[in-house]
Amino acid sequence: MKVVIVTGLSGAGKTQAVDCLEDMGFYCVDNMPPALIPNFMDLTTGKNIERAAFVIDVRGGSLFDDLNAALEEMKKNGTEYKIIYLEASDRVLIRRYSETRRIHPLAEGGSVSTGLKREKKILEGIRKEADIVIDTSGMKTAQLWNEIKHTLNSDENEETFMINIMSFGYKRGTPMGCDLVFDMRFIPNPYYVKSLKPLTGNNKKVSNFVLKHDITKTFLSSIIQMLDTLIPYYMKEGKYSLSIGIGCTGGHHRSVAVANEIHRRLVEQGRRATVEHRDL
Repeated sequence: MKVVIVTGLSGAGKTQAVDCLEDMGFYCVDNMPPALIPNFMDLTTGKNIERAAFVIDVRGGSLFDDLNAALEEMKKNGTEYKIIYLEASDRVLIRRYSETRRIHPLAEGGSVSTGLKREKKILEGIRKEADIVIDTSGMKTAQLWNEIKHTLNSDENEETFMINIMSFGYKRGTPMGCDLVFDMRFIPNPYYVKSLKPLTGNNKKVSNFVLKHDITKTFLSSIIQMLDTLIPYYMKEGKYSLSIGIGCTGGHHRSVAVANEIHRRLVEQGRRATVEHRDL
């Protein structure tokens, strides 16, 4: 399992960092007690969790002291990990706390600046161990995401890219959030075949009917070739997943059969892919 430890100063952007890592396919745990990391590894063995990210900081109080031991344990077990440390200037952090009206975890009734001094002292050791230190003082969220993706990008490849396929019916509207949408209404409709009408694209008879046409075969070959061409460029732009909508009139026959076939071919290639049928 690949592990990322996110730590750093309170208010420096750890929440935004976790959002980014979740989009990249990491299983994220916020405010993780370091001593529980080995237990997490044991618990997730064989559970198809290949990447995990833990936010570990001073909110854990005395539990934070267990971090060095947890890191040593991961080294012994051969677990690959990287530490991302986020920080910002005192002026920026104090302003952020003022805007959100939150209390610094180490302020103890005092000022934010007092809490920051204590926090820096506690974190100075892990800061030295960090693989990357990111100053978020002048960063927008998108810039922070790009920095994190760039940091981890060397470990990414096309096999980690996720393709999410959704079949749908146009009579219920186009699904939100699709990067690419394809209309299957050019394929002869099984709806008008009496024996196939009550079935769905998950049925082998319907699937065979939809997939036997030359135009369907041409489309499938073309979309797989297009994805093979586009995915490296999406990754180059910092994108780690792609959502594809496959539509037909009702979302029961043609779109379902084609979505299933695209999913099958992608998995056969060794790609990560999911398939969902919205209107079944």
